[in-house]
Amino acid sequence: MSEFKLVSPKFVPPLDENYRPAVLANRQFRKDVKESGSAQPLVLGIERNNGEISRYETFVFTNTHPSSKANLPYAERLIKFLLWQRGGWKVYVGGSKEIGDHIQNVYSKTGQRHFDFDFMGETVHEKKFEVVICNASDVPKAKENPKALGRHLNGCRIGFDLGASDRKVSAVINGKAVFSEEVIWEPRKHADPEYHYKEIMASLQSAAAKMPRVDAIGGSSAGVFVDNRPMVASLFRGVAKERFNEVKQLFLRIREEMNVPMEVINDGDVTALAGAMSLEDNSVLGVALGSSEAVGYVDPCGKITGWLSELAFAPVDYNPQAPADEWSGDIGLGASYHSQQCVFRLAPRAGIEIPNQVTDAEKLKFVQNKLEAGDTAARKIWESMSYFMGYSIAHYADFYNLKHVLILGRCTSGIGGNIILEGANKVLKEEFPDLASRIHIQLPDEKSRRVGQSIAAASLPEFKEGN
Repeated sequence: MSEFKLVSPKFVPPLDENYRPAVLANRQFRKDVKESGSAQPLVLGIERNNGEISRYETFVFTNTHPSSKANLPYAERLIKFLLWQRGGWKVYVGGSKEIGDHIQNVYSKTGQRHFDFDFMGETVHEKKFEVVICNASDVPKAKENPKALGRHLNGCRIGFDLGASDRKVSAVINGKAVFSEEVIWEPRKHADPEYHYKEIMASLQSAAAKMPRVDAIGGSSAGVFVDNRPMVASLFRGVAKERFNEVKQLFLRIREEMNVPMEVINDGDVTALAGAMSLEDNSVLGVALGSSEAVGYVDPCGKITGWLSELAFAPVDYNPQAPADEWSGDIGLGASYHSQQCVFRLAPRAGIEIPNQVTDAEKLKFVQNKLEAGDTAARKIWESMSYFMGYSIAHYADFYNLKHVLILGRCTSGIGGNIILEGANKVLKEEFPDLASRIHIQLPDEKSRRVGQSIAAASLPEFKEGN
């Protein structure tokens, strides 16, 4: 990124002095392009399942401008973000052949982003990943298909949430939970999809027994879902590749056997939906800081977009020495800044030695206990995370229409949540006053907790009374 200007933040994270927020670099680039008087349009199209297409329009330097080399990292990081925000197997690069050639080379079987090439193509969308170079005017028009999922509280419903260490289920009658159950399980250790089927069915039947009938079922789970099919999910990590098609058909099988409307979507979207229901408003981004970063979005019309919103793997830091993601190998991605992975990354810099022979949950609790006890070193971790959050929210605002950002998850427990909230608001107020005036950042209030994930999940499917 030597040609691409990186900008130091006004609020430097105490434990990450080399942090260079993506939002500041992108804004500086666009400012320089505008002031150069030598700009050309760059139109990006991202095609995903069912022919849906997202468009993103911006400007870059003309190819003859001395700063034109900066176009390449700018466009590459932009496309990386869009792929993990929207999802897609085909990228249209309109307006610059040089940028198109670069993206074709980077996002290829042998290119630097070969992980994204394989993941977005064959794994998620079951197609070969493709980069199309064209004129800006030839990029297809946007074709979004958001769904009006959720907020349906009539009848007898089951809501469930599948986690890596426990699963939760609720029986919901006319919007009120009459039964809830939490069961410990270890789905990642089991290779037979029948185990997952039987365990999930046991929870559904447990809830069904508490109601006179079942009208609809809604569920949430970590992972990438396409049309109720888990294309990638850590819950099924133990299942061999040759049997993963059974996993993809799992919820379709359950829906057929239960013979009621059923919707299963990413847990981030259900979190955002629960927030929107409690706030009684839309344009809500939910960001959960847990074992990773889970994100969901409810659009201005109150609909679920169907985008991936897997921002754990979207770039937020352009520092060339930023930490690398273990899974994809890319650097500066969201999970390293907005999850317990960040706590574990920064603890050694704060002089905190975390015990090794314990679970990740116990490791996080160990550092949180120090924070609660007033340890100044531990506080620096959460202060750093608060600045990361502020700059990332400003970055996300370039890609989402936002009114509310709900931050939650185990990293926000105790005073840590208030530290993150305070620091993020400070960043917006001082660095991005235009955003601060229209985006409200908050932790879940009591009403949000009452609505809960299970009731929001139960509300996903629509059914007509009497059918």
